[in-house]
Amino acid sequence: MAKNPVFNSKNFKSQLQTQPPAGYGTTQQGYGQPMSPEQLQDMYNAPAATAAQTGRVTYSDVINKTLISLALVLAGAVLGWNVTGLLLIGIVAGVVLGLVNSFKKKPSPPLILAYSFSQGVVLGAISGILEYYYPGIAIQAVVATLSVFAGVLALFKSGKIRTSPKLTKIFYAAMLGYLLFSLVNFGLVLFGATDSMFGLRSGWLGLAIGLFAVALASYSLVMDFEDIARAVNTGAPKIVAWIGAFGLTVTLVWLYIEIIRIIAILRGSD
Repeated sequence: MAKNPVFNSKNFKSQLQTQPPAGYGTTQQGYGQPMSPEQLQDMYNAPAATAAQTGRVTYSDVINKTLISLALVLAGAVLGWNVTGLLLIGIVAGVVLGLVNSFKKKPSPPLILAYSFSQGVVLGAISGILEYYYPGIAIQAVVATLSVFAGVLALFKSGKIRTSPKLTKIFYAAMLGYLLFSLVNFGLVLFGATDSMFGLRSGWLGLAIGLFAVALASYSLVMDFEDIARAVNTGAPKIVAWIGAFGLTVTLVWLYIEIIRIIAILRGSD
């Protein structure tokens, strides 16, 4: 390895002779007055700067931003529940805002919150429609979603579940297939090519696909948790908390939709 010319022993000695350490020089040389032993001890005893003081992201930052995002989801859900005709608008807005937020180099809190609200409209509209056919299904889906989230978080914190390069490759391949199938199925439902409101995702096939999607969403949660932990441990800027909040919101919305669909299929087969 090549030596750094600035830090060779000869230069270091000359620097010691011409530039005394800060705090020990004389005022004639432009340096401050010598520090007393008490001042040095106070500096030594002072607590280290926290992540908040240095402008670094913390878990509290991510939690707070996620709660704000979910509050917007709830507000949108109230609107969608009462005006189910906004479903298609919410879907289009959610897709556009989701893509914009995913590809932005710097997170935009207003755009992330706009996405959260639009997705809330979608959840509210879907929940309102299904609630008409299956009373109580919305609260069942909320409880189930929170239970899956809590279970995955507990397993992650205990170290029993982690991602791996191989599993992540399988995840992205499976996601691609799932998205293509979902687009085809959405088109069939939109143009009335099927009698079921779920299109091809009905019956036992729909149940199997739903469980598969919940497994994918659960793995996505683990990926979100790892990204957040990595950001905190590496001292990322506070603005990164919004990226963590966006990722968690996307996954939780997806998880809720899959779960409420599974419950609807199960209750429809009674």
